[in-house]
Amino acid sequence: MKKNYTLLSVLALAFLCLSYSTSKKKVRLLMFSKTAGYRHASITKGKEAIRLLAEKNKFTIDTTEDATYFTKKNLKKYAAVIFLSTTGDVLNEEQQKAFENFIRSGKGFMGIHAATDTEYDWPWFVKLVGANFLNHPKPQKAKLIISDNTNLSVMHLPATWERMDEWYNFKNINPRIKVIMTIDVTSYDGGKNGANHPMAWYHEYDGGRSFYTALGHTDESYTEPLFLQHLLGGIKYVTGLK
Repeated sequence: MKKNYTLLSVLALAFLCLSYSTSKKKVRLLMFSKTAGYRHASITKGKEAIRLLAEKNKFTIDTTEDATYFTKKNLKKYAAVIFLSTTGDVLNEEQQKAFENFIRSGKGFMGIHAATDTEYDWPWFVKLVGANFLNHPKPQKAKLIISDNTNLSVMHLPATWERMDEWYNFKNINPRIKVIMTIDVTSYDGGKNGANHPMAWYHEYDGGRSFYTALGHTDESYTEPLFLQHLLGGIKYVTGLK
């Protein structure tokens, strides 16, 4: 009886150690910034800033512009994929299928700025990212309005946030997205989406989670504490972290 009790104690301790080890496992992200169209100079600064965010918040992040990373086997390693100002057709049909299955398995997607200027002919992706880029006026200051402060990416922001960026107009907006940030179209020149012009949103899609922010055109964006916290909140949402 004593031997059995000792064996059970050892097994219980081993289980607790395994559970602790599993709970401490870092969230792993893939940051993808391939461009087949216009290439934003700020991609370099964006990579540096998001790597630093990962380091400070105990994420693991891999960065690539190699589309061959998009296989079923390789994507299993990641909790979410970030498209950082990607443009044009960046994945072939096989890679697209692998990414679709990745999202359907409950994983996350985060799009930054030109992610909406990507894969116009892939309807599934258009719905995932939430819209297509239409055009933009020249970069200028404008006022952003936080329309829903319950999402982690905007909880820290003032109700009205004035900043400089390149402000996108959109087409093919998915009606199921949950808009958390709009832009005051009276505060700048060139807005084309009306009074409820979206700038950031999230939604659950095809089994996974998606977050998109149109901000992040300029190099300076990636040194702004408020913007970096915005990105961190988006990462936490798509990975399910609190």
